Amino acid sequence: QIQLTESGGGLVQPGGSLRLSCVASGRSFSDYAMGWFRQAPGKEREFVAAISWTSGSIYYGDSVQGRFTISRDNLKNTVYLQMNSLKSEDTAVYYCAAQPGGAYITTMEATGARNYDSWGQGTQVTVSS
Repeated sequence: QIQLTESGGGLVQPGGSLRLSCVASGRSFSDYAMGWFRQAPGKEREFVAAISWTSGSIYYGDSVQGRFTISRDNLKNTVYLQMNSLKSEDTAVYYCAAQPGGAYITTMEATGARNYDSWGQGTQVTVSS
């Protein structure tokens, strides 16, 4: 498995921006597709975004489409989640996850949490005035 460490969470006002980072270690980062999920109190874990190792496949959850951007730097073993126009409903713990994958991944592979075999500890994002 690959080890994942998220950072960049915090408190931000509605309409603001944050950038989350997830650094990977222990295995070859380029062998993995990466995803972001989130979980708010009392709610189920929700798919946010995913990216294949070539960045040839990128997917977003409906609730973040057009506001969030996922990217990766394979030389730095890091995946990013740029979050703009944040809303109170974006408040959650955000988790980075990895799954062994090829140059491209399908929608089902990207959005299914059970397809990921490595998870970070999570970083809290709170959107509030």
